[in-house]
Amino acid sequence: MDATQRPAAVIDCGTGFTKMGYAGNVEPSYIIPTAIGVNDSVKQGPGRKPGALSDLDFHIGNEAIKNASSYSVQYPIKHGQVENWDYMERFYQQCIFKHMRCDPEDHYFLLTEPPLNAPENREYTAEIMFETFNVSGLYIAVQAVLALAASLTSKRRTTDNTLTGTVIDSGDGVTHVIPVADGFVIGSSIKSIPIAGKDLTQFIQQLMRERGEKMPPEESMAIAQRVKEQHSYVCSDIVKEYGKYDAEPGKYLRDVSGVNPKNNQPWNCDVAYERFLGPEVFFQPEIYSSDYLTPLPVVVDQCIQMSPIDVRRPLYKNIVLSGGSTMFRDFHRRVQRDIKRIVDARVDASVERSGGQLQSQAIDVNVVSHQMQRFAVWFGGSVLATTPEFYKACHTKAEYEEYGPSICRTNPVFRGI
Repeated sequence: MDATQRPAAVIDCGTGFTKMGYAGNVEPSYIIPTAIGVNDSVKQGPGRKPGALSDLDFHIGNEAIKNASSYSVQYPIKHGQVENWDYMERFYQQCIFKHMRCDPEDHYFLLTEPPLNAPENREYTAEIMFETFNVSGLYIAVQAVLALAASLTSKRRTTDNTLTGTVIDSGDGVTHVIPVADGFVIGSSIKSIPIAGKDLTQFIQQLMRERGEKMPPEESMAIAQRVKEQHSYVCSDIVKEYGKYDAEPGKYLRDVSGVNPKNNQPWNCDVAYERFLGPEVFFQPEIYSSDYLTPLPVVVDQCIQMSPIDVRRPLYKNIVLSGGSTMFRDFHRRVQRDIKRIVDARVDASVERSGGQLQSQAIDVNVVSHQMQRFAVWFGGSVLATTPEFYKACHTKAEYEEYGPSICRTNPVFRGI
């Protein structure tokens, strides 16, 4: 059977987690941490270069974390960028053969890349996929475009079906704001924010420790992550929220409990202000760090204002959320409200400066929250990889053998929806 007759394999490698599955599915088949466990004694053995791995003596994903006591856990992707290609190759190997259980020669592959990814990184990826795994075809898609494609399937859509919009992509390691016009990323306007899911987890952990909650030290990070994922939300006014908790603590406090795996002793913690202070870092970053002070809505506005003037209104009208760190309750409402305030203030100031002679049409700000938000990038790849245009846009094994890895330095944009 021809490879084009089989579903394409879609792999989205993020800083924190990797999502993988086959095109046409609604959700990824496997979600595992982007981690690899390396045996230090083997890695540093005689005759082996630093960072080299044996063929079998390593673990990936959840197994790597479970074996952290005997294996050194490494993260090949940091802040969205691949830092260790040897580890990344072994990670792909296990993803394809152990989890997806497919023969790579029989499938086309769609991989994702962060915005502003270096062309050399695409070449490294092409070398791994074509030379190590001998895949039939390869397409490397920009994550923001896939997130926009995923939002097109949402029932809450209020805009026309064009790949134009602003993507707020926030995962575990980095947050990007990416403007996209007709499927093309406006690279000069991309903004990066050094605040993401891992920072929120550390901030919640710090708050609970300062409040005197007795957490098992080795479990404190996992407890903070559990609080973030299960109990956190975005509030509209932080001062009023403090007042609610002080007036009715029994209504808003939450209880988290468990058993310490090391000594089998039960533990119990109260969750209070951390519920809304964690996500508040996006809107008031000064409460977490003095190194970065620009709120997320301001960054989104700056990103759109740096884009060409003829696409600014569509970019405001279609702000799409993507990634696990945008899943907090009322996150989209707070972002939309704050951006609307910034835009309206700018319009009012322009009218005042003109002495009332200038009349301006109101700018529509719409933040799209949809059911596929958590896996938006993977789901967008799953949708686009089912279209006939996908196979025409892919780089094939024959093209790679003729022209080399340079064919993947640029990727054509195709419209399949």
